[in-house]
Amino acid sequence: MTVGAVVITMGNRPDELRALLDSVAAQEGAPVEIAVVGNGAPLPALPAGVRTVEVPENLGIPGGRNVGIEAFGPGGGDVDVLLFLDDDGLLPRKDTAQLCREAFAADPELGIVSFRIADPDTDVTQRRHVPRLRASDPLRPSRVTTFLGGANAVRTAVFQQVGGLPDAFFYAHEETDLAWRAQDAGWAIDYRPDMVLHHPTTLPSRHAVYHRMVARNRVWLARRNLPAPLVPVYLGVWLLLTLARRPSRPALKAWLGGFKEGWTTPCGPRRPMKWRTVWRMTRLGRPPVI
Repeated sequence: MTVGAVVITMGNRPDELRALLDSVAAQEGAPVEIAVVGNGAPLPALPAGVRTVEVPENLGIPGGRNVGIEAFGPGGGDVDVLLFLDDDGLLPRKDTAQLCREAFAADPELGIVSFRIADPDTDVTQRRHVPRLRASDPLRPSRVTTFLGGANAVRTAVFQQVGGLPDAFFYAHEETDLAWRAQDAGWAIDYRPDMVLHHPTTLPSRHAVYHRMVARNRVWLARRNLPAPLVPVYLGVWLLLTLARRPSRPALKAWLGGFKEGWTTPCGPRRPMKWRTVWRMTRLGRPPVI
């Protein structure tokens, strides 16, 4: 079971990037191949043996990660499993890659593993980083219906079967789009709290495009993947939840603008999931309406 790692960077965190690469290189077992993508920025000096790709413009998170996948051959086919790690993260344990090998080897239906993200100083995991509705205990492993974009492992056979991440999303919900397509193809997703990425505690709203792209991409996600009767239910639930959170006036304006944009712009190919996939997700505790 061969393992690679994809890291995208905008070149603004060279010290954190080097620390992450050192933590990957320190993994036990066979060496993990690494590909670093300069996403619209030149790359700093990197350790020997690291595969490097520089793209002239920022392709966004899914676009940059897709470039990293292809650095391992079509669909990442040079390796069996790819780790996707944020460039300001760190693997505190040396057995994470080996745990991935064992997990995928033991379960041929396992397509994706979501890691636990923890603050490096407190080891606290934010509730939003537990990819299930019952998130009060971040140390409980479970089968889930989505995963964390910057701390995960994906069997490359998943990409070869269902395709990569949706480039046009740029930021937000790209991992859920892949998760839904993977589950519709029969793959399973696990949340493993023993596979840890240390990452500073931050808020996603720090990104200027957050509110617009979260809303736009949620509409695209529904239009691309859900059976027609569930599209208005899913989006109606999220509209009510957004209003209930009482965002600031500028945030709500950006969110509503993105919501409109999601309906008026192309979302990519529509491939609605099977109703049995809806039922499977419902049995796991998260039907695709929330």
